[in-house]
Amino acid sequence: EGIAPEPLLASLVSLTADVASRRAGDASAFPVLRRGTRQAVRLAGLLLAFLEEIQDAAATLSHSAVVGLTELHVAMQKMRFLLTDCARRGARLWVLVNAELIASELRLCLGSVAAAMDVLPTCIVGASVESGELGRLVSDQAWRAMVRPDAGDKLAVRSVRSIMDTFKRGVAPEADDVMRVLRRIRVESWFQCSEEIAFLDGELSARFDAGDENSTEVVLINSLMAFLVYCRVVLFDHIDSKQSDATAVRPATCPEWIRPEALQCPITLELMSDPVTVSTGQTYDRASITRWMKAGCRTGPVTGEKLRTVDLVPNASLCGIIERMLLSNGVSLPETSSKQRHGDADSSAATFSPAAAGAARLAVSYIVAQFATGSTEERRKATCEARKLSKHSMFYRALFVEANAVPWLLCLLSCMDASVQDNAVASLLNLSKHPGGRTALVEAGGIGLVVDIVNVGAKAETQQNAVAILFYLSSNAEYAEEIGRFPEAIPTLVRLIKEGAHRGRKNAMVSLYGLLQSPSNHAKAVAAGAVVVLAGLLSSDRDGDVACDTVSLLARIAEQPAGSQAVLARAGLVARLVEFLAASSSRSGKDHCVGLLVMLCRHGGEKVVALLGRMPGLMGSLHSLVADGSPATCKKARSLISMIHRHYELTRPSSPPVPLPVPTPDAGDRYVRLVL
Repeated sequence: EGIAPEPLLASLVSLTADVASRRAGDASAFPVLRRGTRQAVRLAGLLLAFLEEIQDAAATLSHSAVVGLTELHVAMQKMRFLLTDCARRGARLWVLVNAELIASELRLCLGSVAAAMDVLPTCIVGASVESGELGRLVSDQAWRAMVRPDAGDKLAVRSVRSIMDTFKRGVAPEADDVMRVLRRIRVESWFQCSEEIAFLDGELSARFDAGDENSTEVVLINSLMAFLVYCRVVLFDHIDSKQSDATAVRPATCPEWIRPEALQCPITLELMSDPVTVSTGQTYDRASITRWMKAGCRTGPVTGEKLRTVDLVPNASLCGIIERMLLSNGVSLPETSSKQRHGDADSSAATFSPAAAGAARLAVSYIVAQFATGSTEERRKATCEARKLSKHSMFYRALFVEANAVPWLLCLLSCMDASVQDNAVASLLNLSKHPGGRTALVEAGGIGLVVDIVNVGAKAETQQNAVAILFYLSSNAEYAEEIGRFPEAIPTLVRLIKEGAHRGRKNAMVSLYGLLQSPSNHAKAVAAGAVVVLAGLLSSDRDGDVACDTVSLLARIAEQPAGSQAVLARAGLVARLVEFLAASSSRSGKDHCVGLLVMLCRHGGEKVVALLGRMPGLMGSLHSLVADGSPATCKKARSLISMIHRHYELTRPSSPPVPLPVPTPDAGDRYVRLVL
């Protein structure tokens, strides 16, 4: 109803022509279901000829003819989607293991085409001799089409199952058996294998986004990914050039019409890391809106409109814009957790079947063996694989730790090949996110080697990754103290804070922040000139991201008396902190700043309190935090206000008592006389 015949028929002709133009006879285009796809494409060619015959009669089509053509359009649209999926690069193994299901869907499409042709009015089908013959031929062939997986497809699927059983026993399969499967699906290079893994990774993300973490499909996808990882690691000797082109870093730009304020969460006023949209249409950071809902609030924070549902929809478009903005400003993207992209279950052994776990272990063992005995080229490939796999999930990190990969990676830090060194450091960074990886690194004496790489790494990225390793190690107080014992560790971080690029500076800041959880490192940071460097950064960036990190680091330094004295000794620094408190829009920055001022008062005494009391605008900022700040910030602001008030109450000069009036004698006499 409401569909004009002419555009409907024109669209159907275009759609059918697209299907008919597919190269169904090319095994490289359709490696799976070759016979079925050929039948579908051949039928589309016949249907196209029929539609071209009746195209001149489009203006006179009856309502029943329009209904029939509409059904035909729906069927051909579905057929195009199926053929596109069958020919999709990267999806070939997935199509192979689902060949029966896809064949069934393709049979349904052909049946729908036949049914639609049968209900077309005779006046249309029989408009000419040619159209009548073509119409009957299309209907007859569509009904008789036998679409089923080819014998080669069935054999390949059985081979996949057999290989999985071999993995389950912890035994490496025969290379010829594995290559037979890969040849069937036309996966012939490292790059094509990576495409297959990337597609399955996307399918895994879709399952987790839909909340299907425990479905059997998740286990199957993980098993197929482990199979392909084994193939990529063991069977392909080198990384082909297409991969380097595909993964080359390209400059990212952010649209000029995007205002940075639009990328801030309306609740925290900070840049959103995981934007989600609620039922009212507004977008918030996932962590913030989740806390809002858990607090019992059922209205939108911005509009006050009632939330019809608590479902959160990921805002992929906004997330992409934020990523582009960060990259265009030289900021490294935070590694998304498995829950954000895959779900935490992906990182555990729960979703790894015995076959997947066996394949993963064999691949990791092969990589570690290449560390020990491989040539430079083999080590370059092995470290690249280790970098990719250890970044993928916690499960692979645990496997590398179990395989004793950390000591070998530390040995490769001295390699003269820049790529090997860079990949080894990145792999160690990923493994340092695992508790066992941190322990193995420290026990192998790797702290000194990592500190050396910070100073003399072959690439700037290598040095930045080495700094990030120190950050993860510093999460343990004992390791933080151990790092501080290396004379060049803290001075190197201070130098990077002063001279490094944006990412290197950020990494150095968070690493130094972690090291300062050990009290013995405070004096070393002060001696290395950390306060002087941070004061300079605060002067150059009064309300930016760097300023917030600077204030938080100064607050950490000031936790010890020596640190507070160093902050107070820096001329004008206290005044700049007060200015930052008034101007900053960051809640966390304000919290650290008021905490820093409280520490300065505690360690500096009444002299510092008096200095703050004379600062214009400070009391207004503090009262604003009491009214609008978080509970922790409010508590700190109240404490500082109390210190200032108490100081002025104690130092206020006391007034002499006012003497009572003494009556004059005459007045007294008169008074007495009046009384008498």
